[in-house]
Amino acid sequence: MKYRVVQWSTGNVGHYALRSILARPELELVGVWVSGPEKVGKDAGELAGLDREIGVTATNDAQALLDLRPDCIVYTAMADDRLLEAVEDLKSFLRAGINVVSSSPVFLQFPYGTLPDDAIEPIVEAAREGGASLWVNGIDPGWANDWLPLLLSSGAQRIDALVCSEIMDYSTYDNPKVLFDIMGFGGALEELPLLLQPGVLTLAWGSVVRQLAAALDVELDAVTQDFERLPATEELTVCGRTVAAGTAAALRFQITGRRGDRSLITLEHVTRLHPDLAPEWPQPAGKGCYRVEIKGSPDYLLDLQLYADGDHAEAGVIGTAARLVSAVAAVVQARSGLLTATDLPLTTGRGLFS
Repeated sequence: MKYRVVQWSTGNVGHYALRSILARPELELVGVWVSGPEKVGKDAGELAGLDREIGVTATNDAQALLDLRPDCIVYTAMADDRLLEAVEDLKSFLRAGINVVSSSPVFLQFPYGTLPDDAIEPIVEAAREGGASLWVNGIDPGWANDWLPLLLSSGAQRIDALVCSEIMDYSTYDNPKVLFDIMGFGGALEELPLLLQPGVLTLAWGSVVRQLAAALDVELDAVTQDFERLPATEELTVCGRTVAAGTAAALRFQITGRRGDRSLITLEHVTRLHPDLAPEWPQPAGKGCYRVEIKGSPDYLLDLQLYADGDHAEAGVIGTAARLVSAVAAVVQARSGLLTATDLPLTTGRGLFS
């Protein structure tokens, strides 16, 4: 049986999701939504960067795609600066009876305890009305800090603390809006960007900490956030833009689940625009890695390195997209509602050997 799928957006993550859909033998691409008029009418193969036509052309007519009644929409539209609009998109799909796998908004990967009930319930109600399911995931938040640490935890006899980290050089990450507008790189250190406004880090990544706590049966008293920023020591060029010496070029933040005075579960990001910055901060394996550390009996340290044509940042984007597409069949088959990682069975790269 093939599942009929619509790809929603073909940007930084979306064009890789499109490739993944075309690579999966159990999926049939039936539609592509694009936001830019310059992409309307283009073949999916061209939008995916392939050297062949697929026979499916892109459109910006959302209702026409909903009328196709696909089994699932792979939603990878940018949501960091349009959270309410993205949530409304997802609700409209669910009410139409269409299952969704999505890379955003990231707090929906496990909203319980992070969002108030009155923000969660309309999404659940839309899913109930349409008899459809929504699953939000990627690589971070996503499988690098849900399935990966949970699998490792199964080999523990005792767990005292768990830390999940992304340690990356972002100098090749091709997303200027995220780098400069949301993360604030290249800006004055005294000016807080969107990401570092009060409560934003715990909104975005607190869901990671709370999901791990729920899966590991840990009660938390609080989830806290803190961060540190350091300047460029010399002028840098990133994504075609100049990052002046003295402006923000390295960021380290932590979201920590605490019980009493103990730090039990921590999500950490260490992001640099040049590998020589902040040498005292944690260093990656290779140019970038996702790291899981378990303190207990025994101690575990797992470094996951990833590369695509030698570039770790691009590999992370591919991993975000592919994880969503790999789960389409499981999400279609799942109960209706808002799903989390622990609701799904193991999904694999079945059928992907070339």
